Amino acid sequence: MTIAKGPFDTAGWDPKPPFHERDGVSLGLVTMTKTFHGDLEATSVVTLMVAATPVEDSRSYVAMERIEGRLHGRAGSFVVQHDAVSDRGEQSLRITVVPDSATGELRGLRGAMDIAIAPDGSHAYTFDYRL
Repeated sequence: MTIAKGPFDTAGWDPKPPFHERDGVSLGLVTMTKTFHGDLEATSVVTLMVAATPVEDSRSYVAMERIEGRLHGRAGSFVVQHDAVSDRGEQSLRITVVPDSATGELRGLRGAMDIAIAPDGSHAYTFDYRL
């Protein structure tokens, strides 16, 4: 596996009104964009489906994200799938490359990405991948 690392910025957090609400639990859609720096020089568009509960630290989201740019100098795009849960503050996140979604010089890409959020709110990624 090869490792890519760097920071990324988020922008354009655009929540839509919930499409379903019952008993304090709401389901909604959010779109946002990211700009990656470091070993992955790219931009992305993310579409999230979010479930919010009455308990502040319990929520979940699934998302699809198309990333376009250069990974260690190789040009192309790929899609990753997010699966995230916060269970009363205990968090889990899994982000994996959708098989056979990569294009250009990234064709055949497989891997998983981790995201770290620093106390100051800045974001960084670590991407373990193979081509």
